[in-house]
Amino acid sequence: MTPISTVITQILLLTTVLTFSTSLFALEKIRIAVGEWPPYISAEQKHNGVVSHIITDIFRDIGIEASIHFLPWSRAYDDAAKGRFSATAVWMHKQEREEDFIYSDIVLTEEFVFFHNKSLPFHWDTAKDLKKYKLGGVNASSYGPIIDKALTEGELVMGRVTHPIQNFRMLLHHRIDVFPFEINVGRAVMRDQLTSEEQGEITSHPTPYLNNSSFVLFPKARQDSRDLSLRFNKQLEVIKANGEYDLYFKHLQQGDYNLDKSPQ
Repeated sequence: MTPISTVITQILLLTTVLTFSTSLFALEKIRIAVGEWPPYISAEQKHNGVVSHIITDIFRDIGIEASIHFLPWSRAYDDAAKGRFSATAVWMHKQEREEDFIYSDIVLTEEFVFFHNKSLPFHWDTAKDLKKYKLGGVNASSYGPIIDKALTEGELVMGRVTHPIQNFRMLLHHRIDVFPFEINVGRAVMRDQLTSEEQGEITSHPTPYLNNSSFVLFPKARQDSRDLSLRFNKQLEVIKANGEYDLYFKHLQQGDYNLDKSPQ
């Protein structure tokens, strides 16, 4: 073999090795469909919010690069159910959703309350007490087993909109009476989109109607979902056990996820 042939052969071998090494260590890539759910999931926060941060870090730890894609909630659900995304986050448990999805372990625990205009003397003990009020909700959202059951059976009626801010504005103008919503998300939406005066006109009932768990959903339409969910759950268990999970929410409380919106 001539020296030139030897060099060419060595170059080809090196190229093959580098190509193999690159493919070996390249991260698998997936897409996750989400909706705006500040302060937990939001395009207006660092890392797309604390829950997005947790989810993408878990996938990174298991060798997967996860990208977050914001859609209206109903579209995020439908597109993920059709297998167009590897997962969607985050959602309450609802029996019928198990037809389309595999649930992860608990990713987030939330507190849901009834928001209302301060001028309304609102009081409730049971779902039956809500019959006399006009309820507002968000498309594709679950409101827990008690309210969902009352809505399904026609005991309660709820008008639904696309974005939570629409319901807060309807509270301001007395077009609805009550808006059931997660307390921290509701406060974040009002803080970002209402004036201080408008925020002062809305309050929430001191008694939560639901302490809820939320999950990442993996579509059954995709063959890799079972394996992906198991790997995700295993790493989620690890970060909960070692205290890393709690640190994310400590950073949230410290305001570390807030974007600097000061003028440049």
